[in-house]
Amino acid sequence: MARTGEQLRRRTAQAVRESAGGGPARRRAGPRSGLGDRLRYWFDNSMSRGTPALIAWLSAATLVLIVVFSLLTMALGLREGDRSTGEGFFAELFQSLLHALDPGTVAGDTGRSWQFIVTMLLLTIGGLFIVSALIGVIAAGIDAKLAELRRGRSIVLESDHTVILGWSDAVFTIVRELTIANESRRRPVVVVLADRDKVEMEDELAAKVPDRRGTRIVCRSGSPMDLDELAVASPSTARSVILLAPDSGDPDAEVIKTLLALNHSAPDPDSGPRIVAEIRDPGNLAAARLVGARRTGLLDIRETVAKLLVQTSRQSGAAAVYTELFDYDGDEVYFVEDHGLAGVTYGEAQLFFEAATVIGLVGEDGAKLNPPADTVVGARTLVVLAEDDSVLTSPVGAATRPDLGALGTGTGTDAHPTAAVLIGWNERAPIVLRELDHYAEPGSTLTVLTAHGTPVLPALEHLAVTVVQASTTDRTVLEQHVVDGLDQVLVLCYSDDLDVQAADARTLVTLLHVRDILSRFAEQPPVVSEMLDDRNRVLAQVADIDDVVVSGEITSLLVTQLSEDQRLEAVFGELLGSEGSEIYLRPAEWYVVPGREVSWATVVAGAVRRGETAIGLKSAALGEDGAEFGVVLNPPKSETVVVGPGDRVVVLGEV
Repeated sequence: MARTGEQLRRRTAQAVRESAGGGPARRRAGPRSGLGDRLRYWFDNSMSRGTPALIAWLSAATLVLIVVFSLLTMALGLREGDRSTGEGFFAELFQSLLHALDPGTVAGDTGRSWQFIVTMLLLTIGGLFIVSALIGVIAAGIDAKLAELRRGRSIVLESDHTVILGWSDAVFTIVRELTIANESRRRPVVVVLADRDKVEMEDELAAKVPDRRGTRIVCRSGSPMDLDELAVASPSTARSVILLAPDSGDPDAEVIKTLLALNHSAPDPDSGPRIVAEIRDPGNLAAARLVGARRTGLLDIRETVAKLLVQTSRQSGAAAVYTELFDYDGDEVYFVEDHGLAGVTYGEAQLFFEAATVIGLVGEDGAKLNPPADTVVGARTLVVLAEDDSVLTSPVGAATRPDLGALGTGTGTDAHPTAAVLIGWNERAPIVLRELDHYAEPGSTLTVLTAHGTPVLPALEHLAVTVVQASTTDRTVLEQHVVDGLDQVLVLCYSDDLDVQAADARTLVTLLHVRDILSRFAEQPPVVSEMLDDRNRVLAQVADIDDVVVSGEITSLLVTQLSEDQRLEAVFGELLGSEGSEIYLRPAEWYVVPGREVSWATVVAGAVRRGETAIGLKSAALGEDGAEFGVVLNPPKSETVVVGPGDRVVVLGEV
């Protein structure tokens, strides 16, 4: 009994060792590796290669089929006495191929022996199965290829193109502006890479931007944050890269991750194409700059829109001026390096070009708009306002000389304590208050009227602010605060609390009431309104509101301009900031004698005398002639004008 127990313990221990150490018990449980298994494994691997492998196998099956039946026909002598098909194996092979691929060939076998007809019928049936399978495989392969093309995953083999990463409503404005900017380029290409369906993107762009002006739009599907999918757009060979802030819960985080992906794929983070990125929260600018490198320009959406609202609220018609400067439709800012004006002063240079306006100089210390008139141009680059860069290729000098006897003698200043009302509240409102305070004279007042949000006021030096919580669409409430004697009226949208259309609808109702209230006063202050959807700006014009800032459109215009020339960043920064020269619309009688026909060169000379740069004219008469909002920028120096009461000259100057 003890011996039997000892044997049992030994067998048990041996079984445990074999199962744990790969002994006989484990080997018996292992996979088989016979010839059949290897052939099956090889066949599975070949089939996994897709449509080409399936076609190859079906072709091989067809070859085997016709070879077998050719040998069978020759061995049994089923085709004896038929000399029309020739002799030999290859002739028989060809006839078998015809029977396998074309069922109609059997109809020509009448009069033959029943053995031959049955053999060919079997061959035809076998061929039908193979041909049907082949057609199915080819059709499936074509469908798969079309689906792959629909996904838009093929690499873009372009260079000197513009890449747009991400998708938002801003993409339509950007693409439209790029098509205008690219009119002078040869075979321009814009590539859009976004995590959306390729066909959907193409359809939306075709509907919103039907006129491409020769620019080819290429859409690709993929996440810009993924290195492999980012490479599809070929950003390393692009002229510029535009990085949009997506409509997501944390857009800035996605922008920063995409910047990391762009710099990871670049051999040198400071070289390569120009990158322009949108940042929605100013608190994320520092982190974005850390990964953006020197070739990246960051546009703070919140602060840019707020500054533009303030600039346009200070004077009527300023919104039309800024819009024309920022878009490619009309006149825009260019840089001229080879100008031949090294020995002249800035004041003299303003009168040099017939169809262009010199507005500043770029030196070693950066761009400076409206420098002192006695500044010698030297080797500096000219900042000019022109309709197109082709005007600057072979510039025409101005032949008209100013009439110094017709210069205006009026002087004055617009500086005085102001009273303003701000209707509405959103995340940009504190920046608006801060910018208003920069321009406010001591004793200025501001009433904030809002139905949503809890206003948190920034530290202000000159502006006394009163906050009123009430409905901004209630006529009684508005009549209490929109009173005679106001200098500014700003209407902000409730973008933090309502969706786009609801916020714009609330703004439109408020504008209707405000404009009707102001129409009863002799002096009507400028009214500037913020819109989220560009389509609602047309509706605002029905309410006779000509100064409308569309948040998304303005930032899209700036992004497009910055992607074309990084030097514009300093120019736009000075135009929108409180430091340096800004845009002013000042009484025309300060520059030329009213009621007298003078050339535009005379108006320019009048501005030079005041230490300013004249860039345009605002007049009711120009509005009747078709000029939008009565504003014309960069008129030819030889064009004659007659200024009257209420006309204003658009100038770059300081307070």
